[in-house]
Amino acid sequence: MTPGSIEIPFGGKILHIETGRFARQANAALTITCGGTTVLVAACISKSAREGIDFFPLTVEYQEKTYAAGKIPGGFFKREGRPTQKEILSSRLIDRPIRPLFPEGL
Repeated sequence: MTPGSIEIPFGGKILHIETGRFARQANAALTITCGGTTVLVAACISKSAREGIDFFPLTVEYQEKTYAAGKIPGGFFKREGRPTQKEILSSRLIDRPIRPLFPEGL
């Protein structure tokens, strides 16, 4: 994917959308910045469909990194751990409206 960027006015603020800089192994990846918030969106798709499945295998992973806000988890393991309930519900909120946008048989 060739690098590029665009700025769009949105709700009285400027959205800065940039591609080709992060997640280069993904089929498509964008970083969207508005104010002090940056979001990385990456999408991957296989070249061929899996045989024998009767559902659309879409997976949405939403993660809020606590260290991005300056909060380091305490304890022996300094890791993010499993997703919080908010992250799970946010993943579902993203999944549900985009699922019908994909063509049948993809």
